[in-house]
Order: sequence, then structure tokens, then C-alpha cells
Amino acid sequence: MTAVVQPPWGDGWKPAPPVEKPVRGAGNPDWQPGVSGNPRGRPPGRPDRRLLATEQMLDEMRNIVAVLVGKALEGDTNAASLVLSRVMPSIKAQAEKVSFEFDVNASVSEQVAQVLSAVSEGKLAPDVGRLVCDSIGVLANARGIEELGAKMAQFEAERDARK
Repeated sequence: MTAVVQPPWGDGWKPAPPVEKPVRGAGNPDWQPGVSGNPRGRPPGRPDRRLLATEQMLDEMRNIVAVLVGKALEGDTNAASLVLSRVMPSIKAQAEKVSFEFDVNASVSEQVAQVLSAVSEGKLAPDVGRLVCDSIGVLANARGIEELGAKMAQFEAERDARK
């Protein structure tokens, strides 16, 4: 498949030669070690403009927050909503601790059956039961991977013993 196939619209067509890149050594040849690329750079002791801008914005933000809090205290619900959304963390759902009979040494299907039984008896909320079943699945996958690894090691040992 190294032959060049001529397109039907031109007999004199030839592919462009590959572009050869110059071979470069390590690092950038334009910069020498220990030599500044900007010798007239910012003089020492002069503050960075970005730092000055950030400090100025922080001073302005204090005033803005004070105005927003004042409007919220006056009864402006939009200002109150904005202040509370930035100051108070949102409340996240948290699963409660549960207690039910569970045999950790049982098979995966028996463990799922135990969880479903606890859900049906009202000892476990359905969403919590689903979380527990998902956790059982993750543990089953991890155990399966460990078992496969052990079997592979056993097969390799038997293969090496036959040689």
C-alpha cells in the first residue's frame, strides 16, 4: 500500500514532501540559563498591579456587602436571598443511621434479600436501602476482582510448574 495512486483529475499530481522539523536539544535555545528574559522588569519594592486591583476590589466588596445587608434588614427579599445564599451553607440531605439484622458473611443475593426484608418491615427507608444495596454491589465487584486475581496467579503458577 505504499504505491502512490494518481487522482483521476490530474496526471501530474504528486503528494507534498513531508515537512522536516529541525532537531532541537533540551530546553529553549533562545533563553540562556541564569539570564533574565526581561532585564528591565518590575523593579523591586513596586507592588504588582493585580494585587493592588484585588485589594481595591476587596475594599469595595465590604461596602457592597454592607449595603446588601442593610437592604436585607429593611425587608428587601432579593437582597436577603443573596446574602443568605452566600453566607449560610445550603442544607444537604443526610442519611440517618440504621440498625437491622445483616449477615456480612452471607452471599451477595442473601445480603440484598436481608436489606429488602428490612425495607419491607419498615426498619429501613427505601432510599437508604438502595444505598446499602449499591454498597453491597461495590463490595461484590471488589471481591470478584480479588478472586479473579487469585485464580490468575494460581493458573500462572500451574503453567510455570508444567514447564
